[in-house]
Amino acid sequence: MEIIEFEKWKPSAEDPHKREYAGQRAAQEVFEELKHRLESQGYLPDEYFLLDPHWENGREIPRNADIFCTTDYGSSEGVYLDVYLKWYDEQQKKSITKSFITGKTLGENGNDLDRMFLISSAITKAFHGDHATYTRFMKIGGVEDDTGGAVVHLSQQEQRTIINALVEQRERQENALTQTEQLLRRMTGSITAYINEVGMRPLRMSDYDKAVLAIRDGELEAFKECVAKVPYQQESLLVEAAGRPGAVGRKMTVLLMADRMNIDPAVYCEACKKAIDINDPEKVLFMTEQAQACVAGLEPSFYGEMASYAYLDHRFIAQQIIHQCDEEKIAAAPSRLLEQFAMDHDFRTLSELVDKGISGGPNSARTLHTLTYEGRDSWMAESLLEKRMWVDLDDYNALHACVQNDAVDAAKLLLDHGMDFERYQQWAEHRGGGHEATAQALAEHWQELQSQQQQEAPAPGGMDLA
Repeated sequence: MEIIEFEKWKPSAEDPHKREYAGQRAAQEVFEELKHRLESQGYLPDEYFLLDPHWENGREIPRNADIFCTTDYGSSEGVYLDVYLKWYDEQQKKSITKSFITGKTLGENGNDLDRMFLISSAITKAFHGDHATYTRFMKIGGVEDDTGGAVVHLSQQEQRTIINALVEQRERQENALTQTEQLLRRMTGSITAYINEVGMRPLRMSDYDKAVLAIRDGELEAFKECVAKVPYQQESLLVEAAGRPGAVGRKMTVLLMADRMNIDPAVYCEACKKAIDINDPEKVLFMTEQAQACVAGLEPSFYGEMASYAYLDHRFIAQQIIHQCDEEKIAAAPSRLLEQFAMDHDFRTLSELVDKGISGGPNSARTLHTLTYEGRDSWMAESLLEKRMWVDLDDYNALHACVQNDAVDAAKLLLDHGMDFERYQQWAEHRGGGHEATAQALAEHWQELQSQQQQEAPAPGGMDLA
């Protein structure tokens, strides 16, 4: 497989055959691509494999950064694998080392330590290459000496024998497919590359299965060849490609979406969620931008649903989707999106949602409760209510939330926008008392509003010359 790069490259404007530097990749994108590769080889630590929070929210890998790993027993239990980035900061004139990824396995014997060192080696090769002859260039003959020990080094002939056995097992034992594919990738780099280059007997596999393997291996040319033979299964392949990290995964996704105008909405939603799950903002934004052109019968709430889904684990992507959407799309978004960002006390995103016309809907009360609880962010609730009336006039739960939290100014704004205080009092009569000072302040404000309306009303029988 190709090494994972920290830089982004694009064809040169002067010479399309050359590439030119186009900036640094986002750390989360690099992490997801590495995680995908380790998982496909059966090399993920069994307890966890996590990105350091410092690198979240679209933070880029520093220019000219290098990567290295350390592996050791933990102080209490398990074996830990730490991945670091190291670079030279020109402004500070010094080298900086920053934690990048941490992995852990619960086991703590010698074999567990050996396995974590193998994972460390796999990570180093993913970024630096293995500096070895690839499988497609192997020659039969010239048996190499085995190193022995827990990590067994196989000769070229032995590797070929095991690979043939694994391929046969893959054909016959459906239940062992995942483990067999992991072993094949670990030994050859990729299944598709081995099949194409070594020239072994063809697998009894459908073109669809070959396309899926090409996606998992990141073999773009093999994918192009296979996908053309399965035009009626491309929607399923779209879900697979959307969940494939890195630039290759994006290219595969674009190919499957090209000139498509009738993709099933449910399939497209699943594909978008896959792209969100691997934390690929570029792919997600491309798919949301192209949704109206590619999907038949797309629901207006689609964009808000995707933003709400992204909020759970990838809030940066949720914010990017909201930035991309116009007022029509945000107005159709589910009201829980407003509540979600209220829980984060993210005033900037809340303001953007309200400015673009989102409705508080059935979540208005919970949103206002979150913002006015203990008075910490009542100013946010007041500012949002002043921007646009996004609470239904008969949603007395919303007013009740303000009363219960003694958010007088926010409650007054609801009355200013047309909510009937007398009907609220009737509604709230059997819903708990207390908060007399707040209720009194709102009653006085309601009387002022009534008096003002009476003064502004035209006299009976008068003539309106406006």
